[in-house]
Amino acid sequence: MFFCRLQVVDYYAYKIFKQVKNKQLLTQSFVLLFILFLCSGHDLFIRMNSYYLKPHSTSTLRLFNGTFSQSENIITRNRMDDVVITGPSFLKHPDTTQWYDSGNETILSFNTGESGTYVAGISTKPRTIYLNASDFNEYLEHDGVLDILKKRKAGNQMDKPVNEKYAKHVKTIFQVGELRTHNYLHKLGFPLEFIPLQNPYELKPGDFLDVKLLSEGKPLSGKNVYAHSSTNKEAVEQHLITNNEGIIRVKIKCAGEWYLRTIHMTKTDEKNIDYLSSWSTLTFSIR
Repeated sequence: MFFCRLQVVDYYAYKIFKQVKNKQLLTQSFVLLFILFLCSGHDLFIRMNSYYLKPHSTSTLRLFNGTFSQSENIITRNRMDDVVITGPSFLKHPDTTQWYDSGNETILSFNTGESGTYVAGISTKPRTIYLNASDFNEYLEHDGVLDILKKRKAGNQMDKPVNEKYAKHVKTIFQVGELRTHNYLHKLGFPLEFIPLQNPYELKPGDFLDVKLLSEGKPLSGKNVYAHSSTNKEAVEQHLITNNEGIIRVKIKCAGEWYLRTIHMTKTDEKNIDYLSSWSTLTFSIR
């Protein structure tokens, strides 16, 4: 079976690929190109034209729903559950009317406050999808949710269809002016959330960044996390696993725009729902 380690394969895109392949409507060369395209799942990222802003200036947050390099869909306003921007003496919850769409990107215009390190985050409302057993098992394997797949095998549940409820919770950290502050430690209270333990804007290439992963406010251990930079010439992401304190150590190999990403799935007793999944990303920049 095909598995892309560059970035988790989006199950729904993979399913389309499989159907088309079975119908033999693609040539062998085009299949290869299509696979490479699918190697980036529908993660959600907050990106900025610049992560270094002036105090009391206007900037934008850009939502990329697709891959880190290309947004494939907008985020409709009714999907937004919480939007927050926080910094020194600064706390805003922008209204959904402040967003606008440009192509496949969803964009928020905002004004910065005084000098310091800021955090912005967006949490989406959950959605539910029904998947038959075969489709769900393939999804787990191709998206690397191997702990759930292992439990299904051990519990003889490989033939059981599921209802999955999923949501996405994303953050970015940016710098306003010259003063570095501790606001990067601010917890937004999302169901799944990355918390850097050092200020990224005090680091340089060659340094390490320790990051804690929280699930419902508690450290999440044994979770696969992937890190990468848009300027890194290496093809693969750093594959990291959180320790008993929920912490990973990211090697900052180069300057540029960075991201972290993970997916956390759990069994639930919620009525008519079998699994809850949370997707989380964090972006920042290094000089």
